[in-house]
Amino acid sequence: MNYKKFASMRGALMSKIYINGGKTLKGEITAHGAKNSVLPILAATLLCGGISVIHNCPRISDVDVSLKILNHLGCRCTQENNTICIDASNIINNDIPDNLMREMRSSVVFLGAIAGRTGSAKISSPGGCELGPRPIDLHLMALNKLGFNIFEDHGYIYCDKTKRPNNPVINLNFPSVGATENCMLAAALIPGKTIIHNAAREPEIVDLANFLNSAGASICGAGLDTIIIYGKEKLYPSEHTVIPDRIAVSTYMAAAVATGGELTVNSVNPNDLLAVLNVFEQAGANLTLYSDRISIKSPKKMKFIPTIKTQVYPGFPTDAGPPIIAMLLKSSGTSVFIENIFQNRFKYVDELKRLGANIKTYGNLAVIEGNSKLTGAAVECTDLRGGAALVVAALASEGETEIGKINHILRGYENIEDYLLSIGANIVRK
Repeated sequence: MNYKKFASMRGALMSKIYINGGKTLKGEITAHGAKNSVLPILAATLLCGGISVIHNCPRISDVDVSLKILNHLGCRCTQENNTICIDASNIINNDIPDNLMREMRSSVVFLGAIAGRTGSAKISSPGGCELGPRPIDLHLMALNKLGFNIFEDHGYIYCDKTKRPNNPVINLNFPSVGATENCMLAAALIPGKTIIHNAAREPEIVDLANFLNSAGASICGAGLDTIIIYGKEKLYPSEHTVIPDRIAVSTYMAAAVATGGELTVNSVNPNDLLAVLNVFEQAGANLTLYSDRISIKSPKKMKFIPTIKTQVYPGFPTDAGPPIIAMLLKSSGTSVFIENIFQNRFKYVDELKRLGANIKTYGNLAVIEGNSKLTGAAVECTDLRGGAALVVAALASEGETEIGKINHILRGYENIEDYLLSIGANIVRK
């Protein structure tokens, strides 16, 4: 693996972001590749053998960890700008070391790919995370249906293929993105038909299916609630371009509206963002949609939004909630936000309060008082999207904000300070 490409990122994990707020953001940016799409696609290259080429990979720390995992498994990985080449010809391991599982909880997506390629897998038990427990019971149930014996011992989960299933049908009691991805990855190399009912419908699921199909798989129904996989004996190396990151796009649009500005985002699919765009419209923003870009202009006076509820796709995405909440601090009244996905999503709210935010939380409900007078302060990120909320609020604050523990932000936002500098922010990372 070419670790040199990531040396500056690793060295920056302990750095801080400084924002001198109150600047109106205006201009154009181009969306980078989707974090939640590139990770399962990198895992999927294990199934292909040979050299796969993945374009539009965001330069984020979660990709760094994924490449470490691939390297441990025996792949040869190189990166040039936003293109990554993975040679998965010779797989020598079937496990993910505990330290890498702890660096990136979503590394569990490698489970289905490793099991599918080698017939067995070993990972440390993921446990909880900063957003609360996210058990992988559905992942393991799906693999068991696909013929794998699952057992746990001393904090490790073992998967061993014991039988060839006869056209398995997998019914998910919740449309889990991770479980759907792991099932797709493992089933792609199991001859016969696998059906997933109540599958996740996110655009990232469609992107993974498109990559697997380009490698010779046969997957139908991605983007619908029933996915059918016709397993193959072998897949082949492929070339693929990752879709734009709809959550990063939502964050930058929220920043523009919070500062009274306007923004055009290029290389984005508006259809993937309809639930978020509806919220911006309710807030009074003016939107112009094109086939591959979005322009947004903030209203003279931002409206409050009576209720926003997070839901599985195509509903409002939980990951877009924190930056939108930060934006609504500058609205004209009281907004209510209901979080239905993660039980500990509001940990970052206490940090927003240090900036002057008037927010009250009651379990999974947050009440956001608009017209908040925000002023700069020293704050720390509690998680990835909470960190994005702090950035949005800092941009709309008077004076300087110092944001610590930005390793959370670096997990999902490529060079966030460069993007914001290009549209008029006063921001530096050091």
